[in-house]
Amino acid sequence: MTIIALVDDEPNILKALQRVLMKELWEIRTYSNPIEALEDRDIHSVDLVLSDYRMPEMNGVEFLSEFRKLNPTAIRLILSGQADMTGLLTAINQAEVYRFITKPWDNEELVITLKQALEVNFLRQENERLAQTVRKQSQQLRSQLSELKRLEKESPGITQVDWNDDGSISLNMDDYAD
Repeated sequence: MTIIALVDDEPNILKALQRVLMKELWEIRTYSNPIEALEDRDIHSVDLVLSDYRMPEMNGVEFLSEFRKLNPTAIRLILSGQADMTGLLTAINQAEVYRFITKPWDNEELVITLKQALEVNFLRQENERLAQTVRKQSQQLRSQLSELKRLEKESPGITQVDWNDDGSISLNMDDYAD
C-alpha cells in the first residue's frame, strides 16, 4: 500500500488534505510538527511526503532535507501559500523537491500531481533496480568469460562446440582423433 505523509503546522490544512485524498487507496499519515515526523520510526516506509513550506519549528526545505537523509527514495513535494522564488530554488536544489504546490490548491490537480509523482518515483526506483540487475549480470558475464579464457588456455579447444541444425551438439569423432 502507498504511504503518504502530510506535514503542516495548521490542523485545518491537514484535515482538508485528508478529505481530498481519502478517496484514494493510500495510507495517509499526518504530522502537525516536522520534528515529530522526523522522529517517527516508520518514516522510512513513506512513499511520498507533502510538506508545508513555512512552519515555526523548521521550514519545509529544512524538513525535507532531513527527511531525505532518513528516506532517500521517497518523493518530496512542498505546499506553500507564498510563491517565494528563492525558497523554491532552495527546495529544488537542497531537498530535491519534485514539485511545488501552491495554496490554495485545486483538489483534482493535487490528486493528479500526487499520482504522477508516485508514478515517477516508481519508475525511478524500477530503473535503479534494473540498472543494479544489469551491473550484477555484467559482473557475472565477465567472471564467466574469464573462466572460459582460463579453460581454453589450459585445454585448447575445450570451449569450442559444433552445433547441429537441430540444436544438438555435433560429436564428430574425426575432430578428436590424434
